[in-house]
Order: sequence, then C-alpha cells, then structure tokens
Amino acid sequence: MSAVSATRSAASGARSRLDAYRDDGALAYLLGRELGALIPLSGAALTVLSALPLVAVVAIDGEGVSDVTLGAAVAWGVLAGGLASGRPDSGRFAWTVPPLLRLVEYGTLLAFAVLASPSAVPFCFALIAVLAFHHYDTVYRLRHQGVAPPTWLSLAGGGWDGRVVLGYVLLLTGAVSAGFLVAAIALAVVYVAESAVSWLRFSQPRRPALYDDEEDEDE
Repeated sequence: MSAVSATRSAASGARSRLDAYRDDGALAYLLGRELGALIPLSGAALTVLSALPLVAVVAIDGEGVSDVTLGAAVAWGVLAGGLASGRPDSGRFAWTVPPLLRLVEYGTLLAFAVLASPSAVPFCFALIAVLAFHHYDTVYRLRHQGVAPPTWLSLAGGGWDGRVVLGYVLLLTGAVSAGFLVAAIALAVVYVAESAVSWLRFSQPRRPALYDDEEDEDE
C-alpha cells in the first residue's frame, strides 16, 4: 500500500499535506488505490503525462476538435492523474503535483467554456474563483490550524477529476453556461459554510482541562 493510500485509510481521517492539496474525488481515489501501486512512474511524471493530450488537442485542433478526441484526452487525463494519487507523495518533484493538477483542472474547464460559447466564459471564471477559494483555504487551514479539510468535502465537491468529467458532459449536452453557474453557486455554499465553521471552531478559546484534586477530597 502506498503512503497516500495508507494515509487515507487511517481511522482518524488525517491526510498528508500533498494529499489534501490534490483535492481528489472518488474516481481518482479509487484509481490510485487500486492501480497506483502497479505504475512505476512518479506522481509528478504521471500528472505531467495526464495534461499532454489535453493541451495537444486544444492547441492543434482548437474549436474543430471532435467530441471523441476531446473525450479520449479527458479520459486519459483523469486516468493518469488518478493513478498519480496512488503514488507516494515524496521525491524531489512531489511538490509540483498539486499546482499541475490545478493547471489541468482550471485550464480544462476554461477550454470547455471557450469551446461551448463565449457567454460561458464568465460562468467558468466564477466557478474557478470558487475552486480557488477552496484550494487556498486548504493551504491556510493546514498552515494555521494544522489540519486539512475533511475528506468528505473533496468527495462532496466531486474532486478535480469529477469536475473535469462533469464539464465534459455539460459540453456534450450544450449546458456549460447553466451547469457552471449552478456548480459555482452550490460549491460556494458548501465550501464557504464548511470553512466558516472550521475557522470559527478554531478561533474559540481553548479551555484548560479540569481535574478533580483527589488529595483535597481525602482531607
């Protein structure tokens, strides 16, 4: 079992920093848990490979890219990026994985909006702003509170993998604008509410534990 998988399966629910920064959904988590250990490449290498087809098809074909070609690139991106979650989060380039995943996710969602319609771009930026809030909140929560957001929050938000797949489905159905708007509102409610509760709980004064003085009772 990899270090990442072992961390996730801990009863306490604690996660390593890089694991939390990944913001994996259920699909990426399952791919990493079941198949990640079989891949000899590092997490950073797999993440780079996950982005190459997406970048290539958008750069080369542009608006003329077919649904099948784009779908294959998305599938490969989710597969390779998900497998990377099952690799140990150690090594010289392990720190590059979270920013690379953010680049893949944000760039892919923006590409979907551009391919769909110019009117979808503002809704995409609204969604990306909500995601950026969540990802920055994760960073500062780990820095100041010393704990990562709970795993259920990543699962509830779909994870980077779920949001990319959802974006592709919305593109196929012609519902990118409405879908991104609904996603931005729904995720904003979930992320902001959970974050507010976490920070309010953290800001509450710690009360010292009270112990009975048995010696006084015996006197």
